Amino acid sequence: MNIKKDILLRVRIAFLGAAVFVLAIVYQMVDIQIINGEHWREQARANSLDYRTIKATRGSIYSDGEDLLATSLPFYRLAFDPSVAHDTTFTSKLDSLSHLLSAFFRDHSSDYYQKKISEARQAKKRYLVLSKEDLDYQEKEQVAQWPIFRLGQMKGGVIFEKVDKRHNPFESLAVRTIGNLTPEKSGSHGIEKSFDHFLAGQDGEGLFQKMTGNGNWRPINASSDIRPVNGYDVHTTIDVNLQDVAESALLRAVSNLNAAYGTVVLMEVKTGEIKAISNLKRTSKGTYAENLNFAVAENNDPGSTFKLASMLALLEAGKVELTDSVDTGKGALKFSDRTMRDHKTGGYGMLTVEDVFVKSSNVGTAKLVDEHFGDTPQEYVDIIKNTGFGKPLDFQLIGEGVPYIKDADDKSWSNVTLPWMSIGYEMQLTPLQTLTLYNAVANDGKMIQPILVKSIKRGGKTIETFESKVLNKKIASDKTLAGLRKMLEGVVERGTAKNIKNDVYKIAGKTGTAQKLINGRYTWQKYYASFAGYFPSEEPLYSCIVVIDSPDGMNRFGGDVSAPVFKEIADMIYAKNLDIHDSFEPNLLASEGKFPVIRAGNFQELNELCNQLGISNHFNGQAEWVRSTVSNNAIIWKENHDGEDLVPNVKGMSLRDAIYILENIGLKVSVTGSGRVEKQSVPAGRRITQGARIKIELG
Repeated sequence: MNIKKDILLRVRIAFLGAAVFVLAIVYQMVDIQIINGEHWREQARANSLDYRTIKATRGSIYSDGEDLLATSLPFYRLAFDPSVAHDTTFTSKLDSLSHLLSAFFRDHSSDYYQKKISEARQAKKRYLVLSKEDLDYQEKEQVAQWPIFRLGQMKGGVIFEKVDKRHNPFESLAVRTIGNLTPEKSGSHGIEKSFDHFLAGQDGEGLFQKMTGNGNWRPINASSDIRPVNGYDVHTTIDVNLQDVAESALLRAVSNLNAAYGTVVLMEVKTGEIKAISNLKRTSKGTYAENLNFAVAENNDPGSTFKLASMLALLEAGKVELTDSVDTGKGALKFSDRTMRDHKTGGYGMLTVEDVFVKSSNVGTAKLVDEHFGDTPQEYVDIIKNTGFGKPLDFQLIGEGVPYIKDADDKSWSNVTLPWMSIGYEMQLTPLQTLTLYNAVANDGKMIQPILVKSIKRGGKTIETFESKVLNKKIASDKTLAGLRKMLEGVVERGTAKNIKNDVYKIAGKTGTAQKLINGRYTWQKYYASFAGYFPSEEPLYSCIVVIDSPDGMNRFGGDVSAPVFKEIADMIYAKNLDIHDSFEPNLLASEGKFPVIRAGNFQELNELCNQLGISNHFNGQAEWVRSTVSNNAIIWKENHDGEDLVPNVKGMSLRDAIYILENIGLKVSVTGSGRVEKQSVPAGRRITQGARIKIELG
């Protein structure tokens, strides 16, 4: 019994002693870090120790298709504490290490490195930077296996200081929209700055030792270090393929026209998601590069693209009908002390209201607005502003230009303000703000806020999502909207943008050409040329605005310089977006004798088409893709197959089918022309090379 009590007593004493020991440690930690924390930090600073910031790894920026647009890649600065290694190890391995350093960096001889390291060891230096060139992760892993270094930091003295570097995998693509950010938090007003609070993460804190002689700081890797929290990832609405198409088309235009700058914005009609945005400015070397975000931040007189708002006001107020007549005379009309002129010499004479818009008659537009709103100009302004147009969009990027549409009580309002305002002068709007109005017309009157960023994620988990805000559920009546859409289609069908009309799909839009305001005066030498619209006009999927500033040449109007860029972008989207058009184009149903022109495609669809047309057709196989032959007033289907590893024959197929087949086997497709496939640059039967390019010509 006494033995049992003795054991219990000893156990209790042991537990008590352990508890006292733990409490003493806890007390010392609290004393060192909290109670006397500042004192010991001062002591540490006095002994060349200090707590310094450990940078968090910045989050990445992704496209709509999860392509990396910007990310932080880890690099490593190679440093060395030559005093750590044991004498025997240092002496026997220094020669080999020096040879490896010389061969790897190729900047100095092995003798140089050997002397440099030996002198540092003799001088008892604790921190020696071995190269100005940073290492990537693979190089760091390789260097870590070298003599002495393979012993690690504690026994070998090697120091790998992690340095994050921002990298844009697509290089200059959308670089101005992505933005940049310097360590001082300055930089462009792109995603990097606008979403810095998500991307930046939370920096940590660690104990560092200051090295004598060079002033560098070496991490101690103390247990008290506070680890950084890495930033969130930003997922955008940008489509890299559409961005590339838009940027390339814009670059060709501004280069050929020697323009001051150009901008393009491509947006989904229903969602407000921006799929492409490019801003190219002429540099001092005569080349073009992303510089300022003109689409978001640059205010200008929009010119004739504003006539859409003027027509909206006239129609919505019930002042006019599209069939009403307007006498534009010989193209000149005086308002107070100023004369307004049309671009056409001699004028247009008598026009309908619809044709005033279609032909972009300045005189006709100003005459209508002045006649119907001259006594009540604020009514005109209110109708336009009540749509939401002319108000800030509260766009996701910092630096949106502040829109300015005058009120009748504005101090600068004059006798000529209303007529000139009606054609897009005496105001300030950004291209994105103008596009928002056109998008609303395409979107059955619903005006929505454009968005560029749709979600914030970390490790695949969504933290926050963004959707377009509805700025106005209905900007105008259905009758007014129908009239506006008819006029916008007319501009392309027979008006100032008829040069971009095509027989495959319809475009609706409006040209704009405004004189530039330079030193307070409008000049005839410089123009702000634009085109805004949407496509396909029957069921709009995309809206787009193109601006070319100060183009050279005789033809400097929006229809001549901006509209073709719009069409080039629309053509490429139409060619590659298989949802826009059907497999069977109307012109492909033209008959040759009894049969439509059916050559190749998907068997199920072709079979269904023939059955609907009452055409006898037969197929004994099971293949998905077929070609046609004619026998005894019937179509006989044959398998269209060239082997799994061979380029297929897509001649005669619809564009949709051809792209589907070719891209699914790993080929990159470019397209020219319209109709069905007539030629393919890589012959059928050739061995497939993954990622190879193939060009198909339609006709």
